[in-house]
Amino acid sequence: MNQMEINEIRKLSEADINKKIKESKQELFDLRLKQATGNLDKPHQIRKLRKTVAKMKTVLNEKGGK
Repeated sequence: MNQMEINEIRKLSEADINKKIKESKQELFDLRLKQATGNLDKPHQIRKLRKTVAKMKTVLNEKGGK
């Protein structure tokens, strides 16, 4: 998943944001597993994905959802 811009995230509904958070967390888990086994080619992906999840959670909080 590419790093999403905050404006793109704000256009999504709360349900879509929650769905994308769940997908991103699964991808993050997979990347961490690859890192632990030594098969991760681009370690910067983990940091980008964490930031994207944080942005999505921030927008959800702004909208009043959890």
